[in-house]
Amino acid sequence: MEEAAAHNGSAGGSGAGSGAGPLAAARPPATPEGMALAYGSLVLMALLPIFFGALRSVSCAKSKNSSEMPETITSRDAARFPIVASCTLLGLYLFFKIFSQEYINLLLSMYFFVLGILALSHTISPMMNRFFPANFPNKQYQLLFTQGSGESKEEIVNYEFDTKDLVCLALSSVVGVWYLLRKHWIANNLFGLAFSLNGVELLHLNNVSTGCILLGGLFIYDVFWVFGTNVMVTVAKSFEAPIKLVFPQDLLEKGLEADNFAMLGLGDIVIPGIFIALLLRFDISLKKNTHTYFYTSFVAYIFGLGLTIFIMHIFKHAQPALLYLVPACIGFPLLVALAKGEVTEMFSYVETSTPKEVPGASKEETTETSKKEK
Repeated sequence: MEEAAAHNGSAGGSGAGSGAGPLAAARPPATPEGMALAYGSLVLMALLPIFFGALRSVSCAKSKNSSEMPETITSRDAARFPIVASCTLLGLYLFFKIFSQEYINLLLSMYFFVLGILALSHTISPMMNRFFPANFPNKQYQLLFTQGSGESKEEIVNYEFDTKDLVCLALSSVVGVWYLLRKHWIANNLFGLAFSLNGVELLHLNNVSTGCILLGGLFIYDVFWVFGTNVMVTVAKSFEAPIKLVFPQDLLEKGLEADNFAMLGLGDIVIPGIFIALLLRFDISLKKNTHTYFYTSFVAYIFGLGLTIFIMHIFKHAQPALLYLVPACIGFPLLVALAKGEVTEMFSYVETSTPKEVPGASKEETTETSKKEK
């Protein structure tokens, strides 16, 4: 949870690098064409991981492979998330104030270098499988770490992979080295997209009420840290890690070496994204062969993000994107549910994921544990 909080917290203000602030003042103003290209590209990049991550979350929920099992967010987790996110954000802010920004970013670069390679490898693996020939010598591997012995043995890591996954890992490592050496914005975005897609795919809300608690809490969190203080904007500008998507507003003038970036935090993608993915799985549970709530929330996200960019452009100030995304992503589907008379079904829907078995415990005990977690 802390890692996800760091991603959201340090990049929640989607306009932090859009031109506001002393660093941007020395640069020539972005042209209307450059701004349109930058913000249009950010919107498109935000939609891709949400759409494909939601689709992959459906098969992920049915997976029996322990390495692909989703992490379920309960109402208790959702209630604590804004507090953890705030502590993480404030901690990063103090670190940047007290210690050298160069050394902090060096440590963070190494950390996200490893995470980015793993996330990108997991992202491209299904697509890359289509390019392998049928006679490719594919071998299965398992990485298993346990703790204790006998009946008290507990799994720490249980990851299954094959030779194809190793090839994907090698390709992802090339991007990782490129990012580590150059910090190029394209490499940053490849890692950012991978983090976002993995987050939407693997983080599952257990019901709609939990989603409302999470989005509501982070709505307040985002508004406070962007409008109430300069903490979030400061961290977003200081934090050299792929926790935000960026696109240059001067790309047309400077090409790939452009450096005047608009940015969108990954938290503004993943947080609404996991709620949209939940509504897709709810659509499927209705067995009506329609994805009404998924498409409604998807359109709501586009509306909310477009409104964020419009307000930011009007007031020339970083905007907390969740201020506009949360009401849209919750309100639009709720209005559709009211019109269709399916509000009760929506809020009574609960994800039925297979609980992880506890070594030495009976199936009844495991089921009971799962019920208590909800």
